[in-house]
Amino acid sequence: MKKILFGLLVFFSQQVLALSALAVTEVSSGVFVHFGKPELPNKINHGAIANIGFIVGDRCVAVIDTGGNPEQGYALKKAIQKITTTAICFVINTHVHPDHIFGNIAFKQQGVKFIGHKNLARAMSTRGRYYIEKSIDQIGVKLKEKNIIAPEKAVKNHLIIDLGGRKLVLTAHPTAHTDNDLTVFDPKTNTLWMADLLFLEHLPVIDGSLIGWLNELNRMEKQNYKVVIPGHGPVVTDWPKGLQAEKYYLQTILTETREMIAKGKFIEEAIKTVAYSEKDKWKLFDQFHKKNITSAFAELEWEDE
Repeated sequence: MKKILFGLLVFFSQQVLALSALAVTEVSSGVFVHFGKPELPNKINHGAIANIGFIVGDRCVAVIDTGGNPEQGYALKKAIQKITTTAICFVINTHVHPDHIFGNIAFKQQGVKFIGHKNLARAMSTRGRYYIEKSIDQIGVKLKEKNIIAPEKAVKNHLIIDLGGRKLVLTAHPTAHTDNDLTVFDPKTNTLWMADLLFLEHLPVIDGSLIGWLNELNRMEKQNYKVVIPGHGPVVTDWPKGLQAEKYYLQTILTETREMIAKGKFIEEAIKTVAYSEKDKWKLFDQFHKKNITSAFAELEWEDE
């Protein structure tokens, strides 16, 4: 009986998501965000946990990340249609993680161009099969190969796209959170869509390079943005102050892991001790911190060789 009730709950939650337009907030003029929750992907939220949204120009709309499942993508599309009759012309995926790309199919139509980091297509090809195979168990949605939609336009360094009266600057970053991070800057409102290069509330997750991530944060910290949109968490309007919690967490991992290595300690001890002073400051610490230390230790262990 419990399994039947759970199945019905999953079914009806999917139907509600499919029928309703996503709630979105206009954080800058013409820039709209749907805010995810700091949760693990599961069969109740169906992987719909990230900040996603869109930017409206005079000629067309750019979608920035599409959600964790196809139904969320269609709900985002309905939200766009409620706000503007302007056509959608671009879908920008900021990186490969499932909570950002699995609504893509909702926007696959004539006149819409998919854009991503130069490494995104490879990352999708490498990880896509695993994401699909695990989708039922992890998010309660059966994904298929057609749900992996690779970018048609790859960004190597910078790319400017014109929405009509509004040009967006897309930047492909060196390896940081992942090896395929892309940010979107709107000069018209001085708004940066930073995606998962910035986490608030949700513990930052290292899936690329700790040193590379800190290097990017140090560079971006020197800029002057009015609004910054993270991949997870609330909008930042006090840049660079809003960056400091993430930067401190990552820097603490770097400093303490290097100290462990210098003392000849092993990874097993690092996993139990490094950066635990940060535990009470972040949600999902227990779920991701040990993985972060494992990644950091592997990266730093041979840095002086």
